[in-house]
Amino acid sequence: MNPMNRLAVAMLAALIVLQLVMLTALFAGVAPHPPAAIPLFGIAPFIAVSLSLAMAAIVVGPLETMFGKSLSVLAGLLALLSYGPQKYLDPQFALIWPSVVFGQMAVLALFVLVFRKAR
Repeated sequence: MNPMNRLAVAMLAALIVLQLVMLTALFAGVAPHPPAAIPLFGIAPFIAVSLSLAMAAIVVGPLETMFGKSLSVLAGLLALLSYGPQKYLDPQFALIWPSVVFGQMAVLALFVLVFRKAR
């Protein structure tokens, strides 16, 4: 595995761990945790899709093919719904800021790797 692929896998794995911890907190009812639902959908099914895309990108190779790159970008975009800049306005931000900041850093690094490899 080349170094860029290894970094992309590491960022996807980081997003998987972040989302699994938040999903576990939701199921356990341990604060802070995401809401069970938002107006568009339930959070658990959404996180399941996000985790699945990240894992699929790892299996396919996040930078190997256009399909792998697409999966990586989709996984990053879905992670931003959980860890994006809108979270700075969340009333629980003082409790969740480490995961928000790290999630954004992981997505940014992943996007840089995908789009740098596209050239």
